[in-house]
Amino acid sequence: MARIVVVGAGISGLAVASRLATVGHRVLVCEASGTHGGMLGRYRRDGFAFDTGPTLLTLPAVYRDLALKTGKERLEDLVELSPVDPESRHLLPDGTELALPNASRAGVVRALDGAFGPGAGERWGAVLDRARQVWEATRRPLLEEPLTGSTAALHTDPYPAAPRRGLARLARGGPRTLAEVARRELAGQPGPTALLCEYALRFGFDPRTAPASLTVVPYMEQTFGVWYVTGGMRALADAVYARCEQRRVEFLFHATVSEVVVKDGRAAGVELSDGSRIEADLVVSTADVRALYGQRLVEWDGQDEWPALPPARPGRLTVLLALRGARPDGTVHRTVIHAADPGDELAALFPAGGGPGRLCERPTVQVLRPDDPSLRPDDGHETVTLTVTVPRHGEVDWDAPGVADTYADHVVAQAEAAVPGLRERLLWRQVRTPADTERETCAPGGSVPGPALAGAGGAWLAAANRSPLPGLHLAGGSAHPGGGLPRAGMSAAVTAALIGTP
Repeated sequence: MARIVVVGAGISGLAVASRLATVGHRVLVCEASGTHGGMLGRYRRDGFAFDTGPTLLTLPAVYRDLALKTGKERLEDLVELSPVDPESRHLLPDGTELALPNASRAGVVRALDGAFGPGAGERWGAVLDRARQVWEATRRPLLEEPLTGSTAALHTDPYPAAPRRGLARLARGGPRTLAEVARRELAGQPGPTALLCEYALRFGFDPRTAPASLTVVPYMEQTFGVWYVTGGMRALADAVYARCEQRRVEFLFHATVSEVVVKDGRAAGVELSDGSRIEADLVVSTADVRALYGQRLVEWDGQDEWPALPPARPGRLTVLLALRGARPDGTVHRTVIHAADPGDELAALFPAGGGPGRLCERPTVQVLRPDDPSLRPDDGHETVTLTVTVPRHGEVDWDAPGVADTYADHVVAQAEAAVPGLRERLLWRQVRTPADTERETCAPGGSVPGPALAGAGGAWLAAANRSPLPGLHLAGGSAHPGGGLPRAGMSAAVTAALIGTP
């Protein structure tokens, strides 16, 4: 039985702790805040409740495996899952509106043909067929297995070249970026291009530089579906925390880890901000890799062996809205209002030359309207959440007076396209910025990690789960296989398997 300290009680920390305790390890989780869940936070006021992080689940099989391996139960015995259908509604700047069904490729093809003309759906389907090849090529090495030895096989983008006709058949190679996929294979149509590029923006990627392999994200969503957890994603965090308690995982809250202790060339525990030390045989850090490596939470002779830091990504602005009046029948759970000027949005988030980002006046806004009685005081009220990808704290001073509220005004005004009469129904709102994310999760700048991707010479891979320092393992959004709820759970599974049984 090894003594293991897990740094962080976010969903990946909870998942890895429960897995390790189940096979017999003695596990202590140190959490800087006063509660578990990390980015799966909860805001409550006046009978309203909101998720403050992710709100929808893809690849629930990851957490089904966790429930089975740690308790021989079904995930559905721990939380209530329901498919989100339609998966999303989209409002485009030219007035086009369409709804995409959940987990129905044929339904998506029909929706695109109806909105953008015959052939649009077929072209989209062909892109996802090629994305399936990305999934098949990378599922095991990029999602289920640790990064060990050479990662050269993942440096090449497995997205294949589309068949070409006429003189175009002489051109070699497939598209290098997601934007090139849209230009070459979606006929450059603004509508389908906006749909494809929204998947990149949601995770803080620039579609002009993100590899074509990012098409695997829409492939996964449209193939395996999107799900809602009754009670919000906080209910999932609560269920995994309860599993940890059943497996006798110990928790130490308000315990900020200031250093990973190194002894005889290996991790030997952690030191807390109050100067106390906790000895351990192994340490699993779920802290953002930029905080772990960049802020020198580890000092040892092999410091030069640390990998290059992953690129910093944008953050997320969230506006929580408490509304008077019932949620209308037939309301779609998720509506995406696309940016009025996509080029300006990209220039604002990813400026040329790598300078600081700026705020786009009319950005892409995701509007979430769950039909969940547990999130509202009664059926005469409604909860609505707005999310926008924005520059991280530091590029924009989100704590400066008026910055967050003024920008939230723009976002709420834009959201009225999806929620008519929104401002007249508004009781109150709560604005959450990347600065809040940084304070609550210690993610530098409030940056939200995205999924690891194949291609671009390995530039979009996350840090390996086994660090160069013996005895120190990594899990979580900035470790392999990257950010997002499914990958956080996969990261925990990979790391737990690397450590193994006592």
